[in-house]
Amino acid sequence: MKGKTALVTGSTSGIGLGIARSLAARGANIVLNGFGDAAEIEKLRAGLAAEHSVTVVYENVDLTRPPEIEALFARLAQAGIGVDILVNNAGIQHVAPIESFPTDRWDAVIALNLSAAFHAIRCAMPGMKARGWGRIVNIASAHGLVASAEKVAYVAAKHGILGMTKVVALETARTSITCNAICPGWVLTPLVQKQIDARAQQAGITAEAAKIALLSEKQPSLEFVTPEQLGELTAFLCSEAAAQVRGAAYTMDGGWTAQ
Repeated sequence: MKGKTALVTGSTSGIGLGIARSLAARGANIVLNGFGDAAEIEKLRAGLAAEHSVTVVYENVDLTRPPEIEALFARLAQAGIGVDILVNNAGIQHVAPIESFPTDRWDAVIALNLSAAFHAIRCAMPGMKARGWGRIVNIASAHGLVASAEKVAYVAAKHGILGMTKVVALETARTSITCNAICPGWVLTPLVQKQIDARAQQAGITAEAAKIALLSEKQPSLEFVTPEQLGELTAFLCSEAAAQVRGAAYTMDGGWTAQ
């Protein structure tokens, strides 16, 4: 991947950062995107660049606004940066019964988890076609394959991501551009850790017991998927070994969807 550039959305922490690290370790230059403390993000950017001897830039873009996505690709092109690898990872969640699901939360989840991926692919495709090579990896979810109650927007968006992945794969089937999806189960991100801590406090149990209780609801392995594991799978999908993996939905969910 040396000399390639990867744009990873939502990559200032969690899954996206794990993916960015795996691609950088293989020589890809990285475009980071996400929210957070400016000083911490700069420290992260500089550290990633130094550790792997690659170019790393940060773009603070609101992905729910299509004009900002278009402006991002225009800025990169003007700087002579082509997006060879696009990883659509940014996402949010909201939990509520459908009859009381706030309409603004529905709009926000669909905008970031689904529409932003569409706009990023739309903007990245001309450059990939012009260069004759590209890799698109959409981070879906086990919820792209199965549902859970009270997660209507998230489940709808992730099912949509898988459908879009298949369409893009078919449209690029006779090119050197591939499009695939990864469907993680529970991943121990800062957001999930907060859920564990809250469950432990509410139930008066240890954090370890709360972790097992959470995992046992869905994930038979009773182990979290790690950002590093997802990074390695992403790196495989971006490799030449995966040149004929097209429109796939790879599960990494500890057996969640095998049930």
